[in-house]
Amino acid sequence: MRKSVIAGNWKMHMTCAESKIYLEEFLPLIRDIPNDRKIVIAPPFTAISTFSSYTDFEYLNISSQNIHWEDQGAFTAEISPKMLLEHGVKYAIVGHSEPRKYFSESDEQINKRAVFAQASGLTPIVCVGESLEQRERGEADRVITRQVEQGLENTDPSNLIVAYEPIWAIGTGKTCEARDANKICALIRKLIGFNDVIIQYGGSVKPSNIDEIMSMSDIDGVLVGGSSLEPNSFARIANYE
Repeated sequence: MRKSVIAGNWKMHMTCAESKIYLEEFLPLIRDIPNDRKIVIAPPFTAISTFSSYTDFEYLNISSQNIHWEDQGAFTAEISPKMLLEHGVKYAIVGHSEPRKYFSESDEQINKRAVFAQASGLTPIVCVGESLEQRERGEADRVITRQVEQGLENTDPSNLIVAYEPIWAIGTGKTCEARDANKICALIRKLIGFNDVIIQYGGSVKPSNIDEIMSMSDIDGVLVGGSSLEPNSFARIANYE
């Protein structure tokens, strides 16, 4: 049975001091969480070391917000797997729509990051999703198919999480209808050809819609942005029913 992965992506929020205060409030709220799920938080790189002191907590895992495809070298502003592993990081977000949009990340680069993350002992959370224009033109399935086929080439599906994040629903307050999201997640699972691959939904996930989202047959978790920045909000999401 697939175990759900509830992940919070803090993006460019939270200092080390703020992260410590957050964790002291958040951890007690998930202490009795069911064992059918894992909780992951991706803090800014600077706060990862703050999280390291909490890695003995059974249900909390650390993710990075990106990863490079080399262990070291002249790659300004990048971070390597061995730098992350030193701090107990287990996951790495790859191919989020923001780096795709603002830094022109290609499917080829995303694939290199995902493959090297796995080779280094990390689990990549690879993001895919269509824009509003692509959706309105009826191109969602084609776009997702391309991103999966090119972005996940030569990856191991048994050590992989795919996050379906429709770009038009990220930070906009708009949420893809649960049934529509489930349909895309089912397509992703079919394209990968491995029934046990973990597939998340991301895009304006909040306490008010988490229960419906998680009731869907092909949604195995969520990748949460803004709602993960407040401990009570994210705890409610983590404790979905």
